[in-house]
Amino acid sequence: QVQLVESGGGLVQPGGSLRLSCASSGSIFSMNVMGWYRQAPGKQRLLVAVISSGVNTKYADSVKGRFTISRDNAKNTVYLQMNSLNSEDTSVYYCYAVGRDGSEYWGQGTQVTVSS
Repeated sequence: QVQLVESGGGLVQPGGSLRLSCASSGSIFSMNVMGWYRQAPGKQRLLVAVISSGVNTKYADSVKGRFTISRDNAKNTVYLQMNSLNSEDTSVYYCYAVGRDGSEYWGQGTQVTVSS
């Protein structure tokens, strides 16, 4: 069973930056896709960014040009660099992975709050 552990969330002022990390207990080589979703209170969980094993990336329109997803296979870690944050980015951010057998994994989530 793969475990995903997020870190790096917190309180940041509008216009600021944060970098989220997602550490996998298993090799991310075995993952077809890894990514980040977010969920604001009372709203659906939405895709933020994903990265394939071939390092192709996809972003939600709302974060294009501001967020960057990357992976470090040696550290079994996926990152989400978030710049130019605004209040609409306030959410719980979840790490997500899909194994080669189709199994899905979720982290426990990390809170990001953008506020002055």
